[in-house]
Amino acid sequence: MKLSSTAYESVRITKLDEMFPAQDLLLQTGQIVQYASGIFAYNNVPLRVMENIKKIIRDVFDEAGLVEVSLPVLQPESLWQESGRWDKYIADGTMLVVKTDKGNYGLAPTAEEAIVALAKGRVKSYKSLPVTFYQIGDKYRNEIRNRGYLMRGKQFVMLDAYSFDTDKKGLQKTYDKLRTAYIEIFKRIGIAVTPVVQKDTGEIGGDTSEEFMHFHPAGEDIVDGKKCIELGHIFQLGTKYSKSMNVTFQNANDKPEHFHMGCYGIGVSRLLAVIYENSIKDGVISLPESIAPYKYHIVYSEERKSDAMKFYAKNPNSIIDDRLNVSFGVKIKDAGIFGTPYTVIFGKKSEGDNYEIQPTRI
Repeated sequence: MKLSSTAYESVRITKLDEMFPAQDLLLQTGQIVQYASGIFAYNNVPLRVMENIKKIIRDVFDEAGLVEVSLPVLQPESLWQESGRWDKYIADGTMLVVKTDKGNYGLAPTAEEAIVALAKGRVKSYKSLPVTFYQIGDKYRNEIRNRGYLMRGKQFVMLDAYSFDTDKKGLQKTYDKLRTAYIEIFKRIGIAVTPVVQKDTGEIGGDTSEEFMHFHPAGEDIVDGKKCIELGHIFQLGTKYSKSMNVTFQNANDKPEHFHMGCYGIGVSRLLAVIYENSIKDGVISLPESIAPYKYHIVYSEERKSDAMKFYAKNPNSIIDDRLNVSFGVKIKDAGIFGTPYTVIFGKKSEGDNYEIQPTRI
């Protein structure tokens, strides 16, 4: 990526947020843009980091045999009335509501109702079970207290998966498979997590759940006395939603029976925020190679432009600072904000094919 094509201009960085310095740096440099409390846009680099996170999730889930779908974000009131959750989500202010002359709609904070409606018309026999559907997309919650930039917002990106089984034993088997997949996802991304069993399953409901916690000083949750951030949550829902919405499959005896369901979520935008906060030191961001969209950040003096462009042509997964009328010193400084693991320097004191390559933590 040529930096000149991004319209980026160097800015003077003011004192960074002590609790969330990386996201504050992203905000000050225009890599994320805040429209209102809890509502953000993503510029090129963090957007691509998030796409790399999504790819890892998709790779692991595809290996596990899960099926990707896309559910509507705008959902009719009637769907939530079926499950009995509309009034609760309206009363506590969680649901963002769109009122029209054709009826009321909610911007989905979660998707249990929508996935049950999908299964109702598609999964009709025990012969089709077990099956697990997943999606990665936007969710909306009217958070009273938006905190931590991307950590807790009104609009956020989430992975949510939903499993359907014939009985409790099958649900446990699927739950264990998804639990293993979660551990693999976080391992590939490079984030340490600790599964913690929860007694209270909250508004989602069900019998059993586990939270995947990442220990971090900016966390809002407490486990064993050190602070932590919830990055994922998995639930055994049982027949809660299939019964409330009266959705069944035909069992081996050709009798209707309610699905045993599981629910599995990862906060993708929150995970993105944690990765960034773990990747900053002394005001410089260096992302893990596993999810960094660009490996090299190339800077050059004007005398070495031709050599730098040749390196860029051979390494297209790079950012090259080709801005005009920007000093070499400013280019070096700006190399520390885009998160590339390595900086490649073509200085005027070196000649020919010589250049310096070093970790971006400079």
